[in-house]
Amino acid sequence: MRAALSSRLPLLALVGSCAALAACGKSGLPAHSEGGSAEAVPAVSAQGAVGVATKNTTRLGGADPASDAAAVARTAYPGLTTASRPRAVVLVDEHDWPAALAASSLASAPLGAPILYSNGDTLPSATVEALHAMRPVGAATLGGAQVIRIGTTASVPEGLRTRSTPSTTEPAAAAADVAHLLSLAHGGDPHQVIVLASSSAPALQMPAAGLAAESGSPILYVTAAHVPAPTVAALKGLHQPAIYLMNPQAVNSHVLAALAHYGHVTPIADIAAAATDSPVENANAVARFTDGTFGWGVKEPGHGLVFANTSRPLDAPASALLSAIGDYGPLLLLESPNGVSPALASYLGDIQPAYSSAPQFQPVHGAYNHGWLIGDDSAISALTQAEIDSLLEITPRRVSPSEEEPVASPTE
Repeated sequence: MRAALSSRLPLLALVGSCAALAACGKSGLPAHSEGGSAEAVPAVSAQGAVGVATKNTTRLGGADPASDAAAVARTAYPGLTTASRPRAVVLVDEHDWPAALAASSLASAPLGAPILYSNGDTLPSATVEALHAMRPVGAATLGGAQVIRIGTTASVPEGLRTRSTPSTTEPAAAAADVAHLLSLAHGGDPHQVIVLASSSAPALQMPAAGLAAESGSPILYVTAAHVPAPTVAALKGLHQPAIYLMNPQAVNSHVLAALAHYGHVTPIADIAAAATDSPVENANAVARFTDGTFGWGVKEPGHGLVFANTSRPLDAPASALLSAIGDYGPLLLLESPNGVSPALASYLGDIQPAYSSAPQFQPVHGAYNHGWLIGDDSAISALTQAEIDSLLEITPRRVSPSEEEPVASPTE
């Protein structure tokens, strides 16, 4: 089990300290050796990247998705040494939700690319500052590209090598292009894919971002009644991959039958019918789901967790990197900035850390949970942050006399 970072963080977390902690986590990403030296670089102002931390939570971001994405990126990659610079950064138009969600898979190891947002063909100041600060070194498997533009022609700072996917308004085509990039970046085709209906509500699609980043699985789209040609071509090229279908209730039986021609289909988040339209319960179910080596399977304490508001779906791709680096957290959702829903509180209660109150046990040997909160108070209020902190706190658990170890008698 993973001991979380948060209980080691001070009350106020600045980007430098928070970034250093995150970058030293269990990222699975080898140190970068391409380009530049390991010398420190001048500090760059970090718009949106300063967050308030409690003993079990760290807040990242600001009032908009561009600031949130920049905060996550700079926490994972402060750019102070060669090893803390990304190989490449993904740049995607914040108005293109399907492409942004599909791009989440590029955050997976070994590429580990953070996502930044453009506003159409212009770059928000937070994005520009993040690019200057992180100084991506270039991904050899992608021709040395430092910035991967997904469906945008926004100009990047001078001197950065770019690679672009074709601009398209069709979700299936955009996702298939990202899947091809993922295969190139990984040096081989993935063995599993995540499929979801492009017509389902973005709040129900949000958990796919973290799952794709953690698993390295591309996201592909179907419609409620049809498997589009770009998705068919991508699935055929992967030669019978394991297909994990998110929100299976959003597609009809013809889609299920068609997908079965291209690989074994397994539903993700098979929750009660009454809860199929609940983004919170859907995210909880995705966090619990496991199938062999695929899936989070978070059913016990000792994990990172990422919290976002359903009203800001772009925060899911923005935070996807936190599912593939540091303490690897599944995405959990709040439907209001003010308060934790009973469904989320119940799930957090199920995985709340505890230690035995017997005298021979100490909390220092326990497992810890840590929460990353994405966005400012308009996304998750300070009161809600305090409530989440309490639900993540390790607590004493009373033990029965039979559980207590007998105390050895003194020898004469």
